[in-house]
Amino acid sequence: MKLLRYIIKRLLWGVLVLSFVSFFSFLVIQLPPGDYITVYMARLEKTGMTMDENSMIALRKSYGFDQPFIVQYAKWAGKFIQGDMGVSFLYTDRVDTIIYQRLPMTLLISMSSLLIIYLISIPVGIYSARYQYSFGDFTFAFIGFVGMAVPGFLLALIFMWIAYEGFGISIGGLQSPYYMDQPWSWDKFMDLLKHLPVPVLVISMSGTAALVRTMRASLLDELNNQYVTTARAKGLEEKKLIHKYPVTAALNPVISSGGWLLPQLFSGSTVASIVLGLPTIGPLLYRALLGQDMYLAAGCIMILSGLIIIGLLISDVILALTDPRIRLS
Repeated sequence: MKLLRYIIKRLLWGVLVLSFVSFFSFLVIQLPPGDYITVYMARLEKTGMTMDENSMIALRKSYGFDQPFIVQYAKWAGKFIQGDMGVSFLYTDRVDTIIYQRLPMTLLISMSSLLIIYLISIPVGIYSARYQYSFGDFTFAFIGFVGMAVPGFLLALIFMWIAYEGFGISIGGLQSPYYMDQPWSWDKFMDLLKHLPVPVLVISMSGTAALVRTMRASLLDELNNQYVTTARAKGLEEKKLIHKYPVTAALNPVISSGGWLLPQLFSGSTVASIVLGLPTIGPLLYRALLGQDMYLAAGCIMILSGLIIIGLLISDVILALTDPRIRLS
């Protein structure tokens, strides 16, 4: 019951935070000079077409750009509460429809990346801490530094080249051109699995490298505590000692990292996603900001902000359940 009250309280605070995020994100999106009509006019001029002043005024009025900022925000917020995120200017379609079209693949990539990150980072971090300054520790440290230092888009280009030259697989996007408009079948699913490893590997690389260092440092701190020395002096088996107490305590920073890791994976590395041609929310938000599509950009930001709140809540609840030292009060 106490846990349920805590979750409800956090969710209520999350609603308050989202209200502030919605206001300031809507404000920041409109801070650059001009609006979508300005971008639209620039595109027309590149094609040699023009629009007279009266037509521009009428078009701006039809989109509601002639109204004060607070009026525009109030109308959008009122519709958002009812589940209507507005209509995208760039795609001429409902924002929620556009986002939901990219949601399944985004979830597939992000959840796969999250699974890979934890499956690799926890065992490697434990090994590096147990065998500190060994050859394996230095090897994993070098790989980790490379993973954190090399930009995601460069890794994407390297892996695309390796996949094409070594295995004859073109991994741009998540489907081969033949299966793009085809209904789902076993062959299409297998084609998806062929394209999935490289995006997952690229997106999870930096997160895995960071969590390996976090797990290693946290476990090293625990291994230097007095209770570990006492347990060793009493003859407790090393493997049983490490996995029963220090590892459990060292997992706390790794678990809490899920709060910031989830939205990062959900949006994906934006530049890497653009290079790989992934149908995720990251490139969608990038294009919306460039085109000053305020409704689409605001919708994407609200989704990511909600994920941050949910991710932090999940990590805090897991911490409370796994660590008896943490009290919800």
